[in-house]
Amino acid sequence: MLEMGVFDGGYINDCTDEFPAAWFRNAKTSTVPDANVNYFGVKSRQPPSVWRRNGWIYGPDLRGWFQWYCRYSWGRRLEEIGSLQIERWKGFARHAGQVRANCYPGDTVCRPKCEPACKIDPCIGVIGVQK
Repeated sequence: MLEMGVFDGGYINDCTDEFPAAWFRNAKTSTVPDANVNYFGVKSRQPPSVWRRNGWIYGPDLRGWFQWYCRYSWGRRLEEIGSLQIERWKGFARHAGQVRANCYPGDTVCRPKCEPACKIDPCIGVIGVQK
């Protein structure tokens, strides 16, 4: 995700010491949000104030799911937060599966009633066209 310029290249730039340097060797980063850094060339972030207002921030992971996952993958366990984030992922995975099953690769307007998050996921490359 970092190599694809997730969140316009300005996602976890202020806490790189927490994660392996190898994660950032080929990362596309920017000191200011820059849609041109994003693999898809589109604005792909909202300010943290929007995340907080919508209740998308849980516990100590101020940058949301990705930061939680990075810490989880390195062995940190917070039972309540982990259970919540895993349930959120299951919900997303269900939508991503619907796109894979019903859309042709490359169509960004497939399944318009699907939640926007299932249209494009830089981790698994879900971009679909209705079959």
